[in-house]
Amino acid sequence: MKIYTCEGSRGLRATWAAEEIGLDYELVMMPFPPRAFAKEYFAVNPLGTVPALVADGQVMTESSAIAHYLAARHSPGNLVVNVEEPDFGPFLDYLHHADATLTFPQTVRLRFCMFEVERGLQEAGEAYGTWFGKRLIKIDQRLADRDFLCADRFTVADIAIAYALHLTDMTKLSHLLSPRLTEWLEQMRARPGFVRAVAREQAELAAPKAAGLTPAR
Repeated sequence: MKIYTCEGSRGLRATWAAEEIGLDYELVMMPFPPRAFAKEYFAVNPLGTVPALVADGQVMTESSAIAHYLAARHSPGNLVVNVEEPDFGPFLDYLHHADATLTFPQTVRLRFCMFEVERGLQEAGEAYGTWFGKRLIKIDQRLADRDFLCADRFTVADIAIAYALHLTDMTKLSHLLSPRLTEWLEQMRARPGFVRAVAREQAELAAPKAAGLTPAR
């Protein structure tokens, strides 16, 4: 099992899930963006995006889907909410809400306000930041009287949503989080699985680099 990622990227969802489960995997850290600085990565993921999971003869490239796959495959009944449980619908909803609604606008802000300022589209980036802030109400209300999003236990839906909130440190939107969301995010970041995932990234970045990447098989 191999996970390709960049420091602090959405790949953290994949490594966090793997660490929560206790999986044995190889972590490949790349410069950002890999499509520009690690062109050999296109042999693994033709989109050039991160993360990518190579496992069981397959390649997956969507971070929330990877976390869900790892949990369903290796931790059924624990980090996933199963179809027969009452919170199965909300589980899927929050899992997809994480990227479609909460992460996407932040990536637009990063691109136009930080990475490609010379394009003169900062106003659009700021608008997406405001759009993101207004859509926090859904999880703010959900977490008002509970510790976890679904089924009264920690699941990959919490991983997916928590990463979207964690990203606000990079996008400089953390001031939009309510006191409850700020508190909940700190609780999620205090989990041993999250701590190990971040430490694993740092350890791999500090390790001597091998020549090239191994293509997917």
